[in-house]
Amino acid sequence: MEKTTSFTEEEKIYFMQEALKEAQKAEMIAEVPIGAIIVHQKKIIGRGHNLREHSQDATSHAEIFAIQEACKGLDSWRLEDCQLFVTLEPCPMCSGAMILSRLEEVYFGAYDPKGGTAGTLMNLLEDERFNHQAYVEGGILAEECGQQLTNFFRQLREEKKRSKKTSQAE
Repeated sequence: MEKTTSFTEEEKIYFMQEALKEAQKAEMIAEVPIGAIIVHQKKIIGRGHNLREHSQDATSHAEIFAIQEACKGLDSWRLEDCQLFVTLEPCPMCSGAMILSRLEEVYFGAYDPKGGTAGTLMNLLEDERFNHQAYVEGGILAEECGQQLTNFFRQLREEKKRSKKTSQAE
């Protein structure tokens, strides 16, 4: 059975913009700006943004927080009729959580050439060896999602340079 999208292009853009708002929350507190939302019956039921630096917990990814909130909201670990939108292609851990939570569809913005497992390095989400697969679609608002990350890391590098020069001058 071939899976297909549940959304119009306008709806995909709207929900990815909501994920970008979550990414902005992360950026405002100096976290890597990645945001995620989960949708059920075209309503947002889970939100998350990266908090790895603040928590010093490697599992503090946007997708994990969105999944946790959605599971609480539905009072179920199964998110079978739900869709996830995330600003960066999921990593192996997050793809695994998506499979285990039975997410129906996964949409992402920017591709991740170093860690993406929704099509770039591999595609865990559509691998038929698992007992669950999700429909995957990438590249939604890819430029905006990628630019947010590029700008964040550029600013981080500039701040490190300034800090280095200041410490050398002292």
